[in-house]
Amino acid sequence: MDMNNVVLDGESLTLEQVLAVAYGQPGRPQVLLSQVAQKNVQRAAQAVAQLLARGDVAYGITTGFGAFKDHIISPDQVEQLQHNIIMSHAVGVGDPFDTPTTRAIMLIRANTLARGYSGIRLNTLQRLLDLLNTGVHPIIPEKGSLGASGDLAPLAHMSLVLLGLGEANYQGVMMPGDQALRQAGLSPLTLAAKEGLALTNGTAVMCALGALTAHHARLLSRVSDVAGCLSLEALHGTSLAFDDRIQQLRPYPRQLNCAAYLRELLRDSDFTRHHDPYNVQDAYTLRCIPQVHGAVRDAIAYARWVINIELNSVTDNPLIFIDDQTDEITVLSGGNFHGEPLAIAMDYLSLAMTEMGNISERRLMRLTDEASNAHVLPAFLTPAGGLNSGFMITQYTAAALAAENKVLAHPTSADTIPTSANVEDHVSMGCTAALQTRQIVQNVEYMLALELLAAAQGIDFRKQALQPQARLGRGTQPAYDLIRQHVPCLQQDAVMYPYIEAVRRLVASGELVKATNREVQDVWELENEG
Repeated sequence: MDMNNVVLDGESLTLEQVLAVAYGQPGRPQVLLSQVAQKNVQRAAQAVAQLLARGDVAYGITTGFGAFKDHIISPDQVEQLQHNIIMSHAVGVGDPFDTPTTRAIMLIRANTLARGYSGIRLNTLQRLLDLLNTGVHPIIPEKGSLGASGDLAPLAHMSLVLLGLGEANYQGVMMPGDQALRQAGLSPLTLAAKEGLALTNGTAVMCALGALTAHHARLLSRVSDVAGCLSLEALHGTSLAFDDRIQQLRPYPRQLNCAAYLRELLRDSDFTRHHDPYNVQDAYTLRCIPQVHGAVRDAIAYARWVINIELNSVTDNPLIFIDDQTDEITVLSGGNFHGEPLAIAMDYLSLAMTEMGNISERRLMRLTDEASNAHVLPAFLTPAGGLNSGFMITQYTAAALAAENKVLAHPTSADTIPTSANVEDHVSMGCTAALQTRQIVQNVEYMLALELLAAAQGIDFRKQALQPQARLGRGTQPAYDLIRQHVPCLQQDAVMYPYIEAVRRLVASGELVKATNREVQDVWELENEG
């Protein structure tokens, strides 16, 4: 796939391209419009002009918005109407989105408009891409969207900068929108009919959040497998529960794949327990890893399936249809802006990732509690307990994050508050769902770092009971080695938080997974999403 250019046509944008643009630098990759998209956009814009010339009444073009849908707007006020929707809807609050999320929002919104059903002019759409390619990143507050009528407030903040209003981050400096445009060699726009509505009415914000969060969750699902296996080795557990014969009798595809990955991670390990008739099975947090982690993989795959559809969907309202044979123009009002598919997918992912954190925290507890691990490891993973607290408080932090996740996992899609004088009487809360999922995933990232840190410490104690040449599994050995390159074995108490952060960076950057997958086959890559 050529990542020097991402060419938008409204139909073929991929998650990989979203990630490349979101985390890339301005202009790398360059985002362009296909020839077909340019033609379709121009055709729809001409159709809007024809509707105006004929004096047709069409929602959001010659009428007000929401509860003002019955208020007719005169032709000489059409441009002011579109200007006003951007200004009046820019009521977001809270911290601004980070740059990768902002870039993903702009890209996804542009791809929707490129489909040619929105009525936006080509030069307006191109100006949105100009912002993206030159690195003019609008300041978009995170909160204010209800996820029906789309992400109105945040998309209005994005659109303000097109008008020379609002604020933007340009070359690392936050400045007024008009100043950012000037420095980037761009000029403000005057919006034409339908354009303000087309820019703000859609699901680009929750879709962008979902895309980046699902990618993050997918990475963490691999890390959780590695962490679980390293903990199993530290606790002298058995891999017999991962036997393929067991999995085949409950053949969920991702449970099967997870178990296969676990077996590869642990292949050739000298640290696991084999056929001990007096100790035939482990606690659930070790024995049931394929069942729990496999179910989490299902939720991640479902979220990615939904997002892949949403990336190439037209989600504004109304939509402009032009008959290819007769050139007849039809304006249809519908509900593609409603974020329910994304809201439910994000709530499902929130629950799954909360469970991933829960099982990780329980493994960490077992690593630190000598009664729970049958004295395989010393209390709190320290050789001199009492004087030293060792890893005691790491489990406190994991427990605090687990508790926070349980609150955040409450499904936001189960809630709705009517708006716009009860015209918009059911909303998805999809953006809130995505924000909560993102926070849960960030918490799980830390929880897995804590488990990895403790598991590596446990491995060092286990080494004392084994032959010097004893090796970890084919996949866990490189993970352990990488951790030890950044964090020493702790023989006495030390300031812990820098070590936690060091391992978290290995998790977040993907370094730990890359080190592991150089030695074992990554069965995630064999899966079809959805």
